[in-house]
Amino acid sequence: MKKIHVVIMVMALIGAGIAGAFILLQPAWGERKPEGPVNDKILNEITVNGKIKLPAPKYDSGTSVEKALLNRRSVREYKDEPMTLTEVSQILWAAQGISDARTGFRTVPSAGALYPLEVYVIFVNVEGAAKGIYKYAPHEHELVKVRDGNERDEMAAAAVGQTWVGEGAIIIVFCAVYERTTQKYGDRGIRYVHMEVGHAAQNVYLQAVSLNLGTAVVGAFEDEKVRKILNMSDEEDPLYIVPVGKI
Repeated sequence: MKKIHVVIMVMALIGAGIAGAFILLQPAWGERKPEGPVNDKILNEITVNGKIKLPAPKYDSGTSVEKALLNRRSVREYKDEPMTLTEVSQILWAAQGISDARTGFRTVPSAGALYPLEVYVIFVNVEGAAKGIYKYAPHEHELVKVRDGNERDEMAAAAVGQTWVGEGAIIIVFCAVYERTTQKYGDRGIRYVHMEVGHAAQNVYLQAVSLNLGTAVVGAFEDEKVRKILNMSDEEDPLYIVPVGKI
């Protein structure tokens, strides 16, 4: 009888040990991992402190500079299809991205390397990302949310009724803080800023060709309406509206 009791006690202890191990291996209550594949859309909509870290840009492609120059056109008709965050990343890097981490030089020339341009981007239709208005941070290569909502109709209205402006997957707005350049070069610095935004816009054009995207620059718009839509600071002046979309 004693042997039977011993066997029963040993089996009970083993069972308790297995059960305990099973419990320890389970995630804590409220931390159960979802079954099946994780939805990338849900993940991409999660931002840290209102920021979206963009995918790293690529520095090579199958499109030569000559080919991009040959095919560069202003495109004002876009498909109702989303852009990816990777495409957005590449376009913004071309516009104002860092090309030398050591010096902080960017993809466009800037008088005195003062970089007076600021870049806003409106997400109208970006795969896996929430609609909203963001500001590009070149050194971090990330987007900082300014506000929710895409305001594409308002931007099209601000662009004196050019409705196609709101049909792109994203709408880029180049702005300038003139003082960054004029404090060194005086009034002539205004001219330098305008040269710089032209360089940046051409980069967007050429990168769009490489990605099989379409774009066109818009200079006709009501400044105050654009400022209000983007919640711009008083020191910023809008220079270009640049929709980008699938073709």
